[in-house]
Amino acid sequence: MLMIRFQRIGRTNDPAFRIAVLEKASGPKAGKYVDLVGTYNPKTKAVTLKPDAIKSWMAKGAQVSPSLHNLLVKEGVVVGAKNAKVVSQQNLGKNIAKKAAEEAAAAAKAADEAAKAEAAAKAAAEAEAQAPAEEEAPAEEVTVEAPAEVVAEAEAAPAAEETVPAEEAPAS
Repeated sequence: MLMIRFQRIGRTNDPAFRIAVLEKASGPKAGKYVDLVGTYNPKTKAVTLKPDAIKSWMAKGAQVSPSLHNLLVKEGVVVGAKNAKVVSQQNLGKNIAKKAAEEAAAAAKAADEAAKAEAAAKAAAEAEAQAPAEEEAPAEEVTVEAPAEVVAEAEAAPAAEETVPAEEAPAS
């Protein structure tokens, strides 16, 4: 099966690519190609293409690599197609691990926020419960107990008579 893909040429740190039609099984640096249909320099963004040759090879069943497909869409050779998602196999594992870590961090953050909101709700409920108790507490502190003498007289008095409150009791 034939494949239209980039074949790297150029020196170290100065990449340049041939756009070549070659066997899918052959390595990208093998040097053997069936047809040379263009070049691409990523530093200068210079592109030379043979659109007729590319279309004819595609019509014969040659597949296009995802990176080259995106370049052909950008240059207008392939019309009406969307860009392909291109991720190298080496970065694919890193990206999956990174996404998993981000999702775990987001879940932990959401759990922390939920715990904080729950704690705030509990604190607000406790504050509301304590507020009426604090209002009642001063009322209980104001009450004055009757002296022991008045209490003894009240117990001895018949139930029909009214007891005199401690505050109004005559001084003896």
